Amino acid sequence: MEFKVNSKELEKVLTKIIPAVPTRTPMAILENFLFEIKGGTLTIIATDLEISMKSSISIVADRDISLIVPAKLTYDILKSLGDTSVNFEITDNHKINLKTDNGEYSISYLDSEEYPEIPTFPTNEDEINEIKMNGLELKHAFDTTSFAMSKEEMRPAMMGTLLEFEEDGLRFVATDGHRLSNLLKKTIKPETEITEKYVVPEKAISVLQKILDEKDIKVYMSNTHISFKLNDIELITRLIGQKYPEYRSVIPLENEFELKLKTKELLTAIKRMMLFSATSSTRRVKFAITENNLEISAEDVDMGNFGKENIMCEYNGTPLDIGFNSQYVNDVLSHLVSEEEIIFKLHSANKAVVVVPNKSSDKQDLMMLVMPVRLNN
Repeated sequence: MEFKVNSKELEKVLTKIIPAVPTRTPMAILENFLFEIKGGTLTIIATDLEISMKSSISIVADRDISLIVPAKLTYDILKSLGDTSVNFEITDNHKINLKTDNGEYSISYLDSEEYPEIPTFPTNEDEINEIKMNGLELKHAFDTTSFAMSKEEMRPAMMGTLLEFEEDGLRFVATDGHRLSNLLKKTIKPETEITEKYVVPEKAISVLQKILDEKDIKVYMSNTHISFKLNDIELITRLIGQKYPEYRSVIPLENEFELKLKTKELLTAIKRMMLFSATSSTRRVKFAITENNLEISAEDVDMGNFGKENIMCEYNGTPLDIGFNSQYVNDVLSHLVSEEEIIFKLHSANKAVVVVPNKSSDKQDLMMLVMPVRLNN
């Protein structure tokens, strides 16, 4: 059989789908696209067994067929052709001949029966919730929170981001036990009450961060899966089944001391202190806080290197010395950099510290948390 397609149009589809193709996997079959041609539509599917992605393009074909093609090679060939018409000729000896006005190329394919079962959204469940939101709103929420997800497989629930629906909007929470990002998007509200909580795995979030744009997106949620539909593309992923930890219990309520700082000024100072804390296992940076001055310092004891800076601040508490992992502080500040000023809410040298924007917003509530590290006396 044969079908024709514009190389650029097919390349655009493959560009959206290829993030689901694993680069390293013991199952070599997953390094392929599944091509399904039916009724003049070519649907392309990719999966790593955790997530699946699919998109479609209209073609002119003389019959229906399903086959498996090498993902990277097919993508690279189309990307190299420029803007031209490509004729795909599928032969009975497991070869695909790609013909353009100037060239002819041949690649091998496999029978579709060899492709593994694809994660699909369970449409037969009674409890399926649906919500529509702006793609950039969702991307901003993931960008702001996902950095705090855990990388430790011993804590699987924390290897994802929690989606929790509330009366005021949709809350996104991520934590690894050392830092926490907690964002309430007041602009995202379901039409009907949703009481379930959903934990979306890191892989799905990282792919969505690459493909989300200003267009609206529909999200469908079941007890086991979540589906994101963006116009001509759908991403389906299994949810993390473990219960998310009670994150509210670690947010201190009695942090009565407030330290107000210029965000960019503190961030640039922290980046310089990281040069001196990089070799330490805790990457420790010390905050020595007084009424109108914050002294930040870091030391590489083994190499005999030391750095110290002073920053103007506003502080309403008793003088306090507190230590932090400089990488964690850097991560938190990097995701607050759009805020001119921030406030550290503190209580003592061994109590979790809350970091919030100085100015409130009618569109969102954002709160970060970072745990301190012990200072050597």
